Amino acid sequence: MTPLPSDLAYVPFVSVENMMRLVHETGVETFLRELAQFIEEDFKRWPEFDKTPRIASHSADGVIELMPTADAENYGFKYVNGHPKNMREGYQTVTAFGVLSSVANGYPVLLTEMTVLTALRTAATSAVVATYLAPKNSQVMGMIGNGAQCEFQALAFRTLLGINTVRLYDVDPSATDKAARNLKAQGFEVIKCQSAEDAVEGAQIITTCTADKQYATILTDNMVGSGQHINAIGGDCPGKTELHKDILLRSDIFVEYPEQTRIEGEIQQLAQDYPVTELWRVMRGEAEGRRDQKQTTLFDSVGFAIEDFSALRYVHSKIQGTDFAQPLDMLADPDDPRDLFGMLARAK
Repeated sequence: MTPLPSDLAYVPFVSVENMMRLVHETGVETFLRELAQFIEEDFKRWPEFDKTPRIASHSADGVIELMPTADAENYGFKYVNGHPKNMREGYQTVTAFGVLSSVANGYPVLLTEMTVLTALRTAATSAVVATYLAPKNSQVMGMIGNGAQCEFQALAFRTLLGINTVRLYDVDPSATDKAARNLKAQGFEVIKCQSAEDAVEGAQIITTCTADKQYATILTDNMVGSGQHINAIGGDCPGKTELHKDILLRSDIFVEYPEQTRIEGEIQQLAQDYPVTELWRVMRGEAEGRRDQKQTTLFDSVGFAIEDFSALRYVHSKIQGTDFAQPLDMLADPDDPRDLFGMLARAK
């Protein structure tokens, strides 16, 4: 990845409008497939990254987080919030932006919105993981929680696994109506369900994605059958869970970064030394994923910075030589690096 030359201090910025243009011109399913390839590539070189759990600032209203990581060439971070009450007040629950910088000189090479991009990278990650963990020839996904992530998840699972039937349930019927309308327009067979139990009936894959930050039991043990794959993507902070502990105890659990997942994921319910499998090891062939059709697998997803890094890297590659980014004059770059004051004085 080539950093900006020192005589050009403009940083490419991808706005929400341009991100949506980029997705549509690429094609949403092509975008998801290509993004998934970048994510899988970076998981397979996991040891190369500087890794740390995300830095979170919690308040009574929600959480604001920074998610940083770096390899030998580039540094990336995402700023993201999570405020469940926002929906009631007409705001997004989650918003985000991200920066990719050159390690060589510290100059940013990309600033981009990441609210839309995070939904896409979360869905792409879920689907990539499912290619290793879900039962072969899966056809039906039950989706509990039909908010902002729902349609992205469905599209990613169709793109990578061929899922075309979705069973939807949300405690808010209007959310289910919204998701059903959008997914039918995308060609899915949609079944609106009256309960979580109904939603998982006959599904090979179960996706849970609820917003409330509380210890909740979205899935009970009797609702999960032998051989199902659970894509638990709602967990993202201490004190928030979606699955009954008994489900964890009889599932093979796969995680992104244990040091973060033990704080924020479903496994915060378990002992700190409870065995889990890191997904990068599965993707590199160092650990087993799905062994047979009877195995119950659980992706305890909380989202990790390397996935955002992959998304930043992908978008940076897509905007080269296009008009999807606009230059931002955000770096002071005097002709003489020692004369910052002189640059200011001359500007008068």
